[in-house]
Amino acid sequence: MAKIGTRICLSALLLMLPWAASTAQEGSDHNFNVGKNMQVFNEIYGYLDLMYVDTLDADETVGTAINSMLRSLDPYTVYYPESEVNKLRTMITGRYVGIGSIIRYNQKLDRVVIDEPFAGTPAAEAGLRKGDVILAIDDSVMTDKDVQHVSSHLKGDAGTTFVLKIMRPSTGKEMRLRIKRRAVETPTITYYGLNKDGIGYLNLTSFTEGCAKDVRRAFIEMKKEGMKGFVLDLRGNGGGSLPEAVQIVNMFVPKGLTLVKTRGKLKRANHDYTTTVEPIDTVMPVVVLVNGESASASEITAGSLQDLDRAVILGTRTYGKGLVQLPVDLSYNGQLKLTTGKYYIPSGRCIQAINYRHARGGYTEHVPDSLTKVFRTAGGREVRDGGGIKPDLVVKPDSLPNIAYYLTVSGLDSTEVLLDYEIDYMAEHPTIAPAAEFELSDEDYDEFKRRVIACGFTYDPESERALKQLKKIVEFEGYYDDAKAEFEALEKKLKHNIARDLDMHRDVLKQIITNDLVTAYYFQAGGVENSLNYDKQVKEACRLINDEAEYRAILDGTYKQDAKEQEENGGDDDAQEE
Repeated sequence: MAKIGTRICLSALLLMLPWAASTAQEGSDHNFNVGKNMQVFNEIYGYLDLMYVDTLDADETVGTAINSMLRSLDPYTVYYPESEVNKLRTMITGRYVGIGSIIRYNQKLDRVVIDEPFAGTPAAEAGLRKGDVILAIDDSVMTDKDVQHVSSHLKGDAGTTFVLKIMRPSTGKEMRLRIKRRAVETPTITYYGLNKDGIGYLNLTSFTEGCAKDVRRAFIEMKKEGMKGFVLDLRGNGGGSLPEAVQIVNMFVPKGLTLVKTRGKLKRANHDYTTTVEPIDTVMPVVVLVNGESASASEITAGSLQDLDRAVILGTRTYGKGLVQLPVDLSYNGQLKLTTGKYYIPSGRCIQAINYRHARGGYTEHVPDSLTKVFRTAGGREVRDGGGIKPDLVVKPDSLPNIAYYLTVSGLDSTEVLLDYEIDYMAEHPTIAPAAEFELSDEDYDEFKRRVIACGFTYDPESERALKQLKKIVEFEGYYDDAKAEFEALEKKLKHNIARDLDMHRDVLKQIITNDLVTAYYFQAGGVENSLNYDKQVKEACRLINDEAEYRAILDGTYKQDAKEQEENGGDDDAQEE
């Protein structure tokens, strides 16, 4: 037996030797190539600095080279020089020093304006309002500056004061306001509360440091008020801190469970995240709302609760970000946000949706559903890796009409007719009804409609554009003469009619204006509270919580969304771009 064992070991060693030599050679080649290219880069920059016709800005030239290198990898590996490190800190913590307001560019006025002050911040306390035009900050004129420049001057050291000069469009008066900068925390929980049926709702916008404590506090408060079901809204939440996500999941599942495993090239950087405290509630019905902008920590939260059969996931398929980043300190106070590995949730799946390739110019591709693998939840339900988190119940939101896009999207000239109307409305109405009750009246909407038509508002109708393209194709293929009458008839029916479109989409546009005004009067919390009156997905989540049999059937795997229901909700959302 000893001889046989020795013979096997020698054979195994002989089999391994070519591999070991090959690995050593590969490592040697890699190190040589790294050294060679670094030397060539240094030589090129040396010659440029010495002989190039113009003087080089080292930060700009080398920074461009660094950013080009990182762009060939994935979009989450990013270099932050010292001048931009605060951006990364704000992203991680949600905190910065400033006045606490969203600002934007007004195309009509060609100026930067206040768009949305946050509650309880210097901006709100100073009385800044939606639409206020920023003219100057101390002695620096801002009328010819872009948003980034104005933002950098509004920020500064905590405790410093400055004079903000604004013009209020509704009155035309210029005002000077002395404002003291202070630490501002971007709201992560915009609103939470109970509805009339005792179902709690919480809107979480990001996973910044400390957000889990706030979610826990809000949940306990609502539970004491008699909450019988909980809706966690992660729609549009792009993620953030992984440990915060684990702590939130831990509120609903037992202590001692491994929720997330991160795996990368360096074993010492791998980590298993386990629940560490006793949960608050393991039986209350929970529905998590997600969409295509729910990513990273949002997907860890939703995916872990799905894998453990602890919550029903409702909405549309999530973004599919299964990569983990780590901030790395660099020389001269810079930082690198570096993708170090992938994460795996309780079922063992990684939900990364996109493969990042590095061929000529670089390209990306979605993982097709046909190549994903099947995993099982704790109760045996089938789930898949790749392609994000697929909801247990697919419910698509109502789509916005094309005219709504052109009236509301920031950066378009046409959006300013909406802003002008809202500014004038606020000037005429010092107060409005409570956030949950306010609705724009039909008379007020008719006034808005009149102003839209009077200002000559136009937009690009998709149907007319598509028809023109089809006409070109039919003419090219030689079929137009036979179909000319039909095309002319269709062109007449699709003729642009702003008044008709404003009437056709009255309900949707009223909701948009209503929500804008409520947000201006009652800040973000009011806007979210008001939106619950017509939010299709929230209403479906509440209906599901009230239907105990259906809720349980989804979690035990016996429920199937029928074809008619899927069609009404926009399909099963399985399709992935290949």
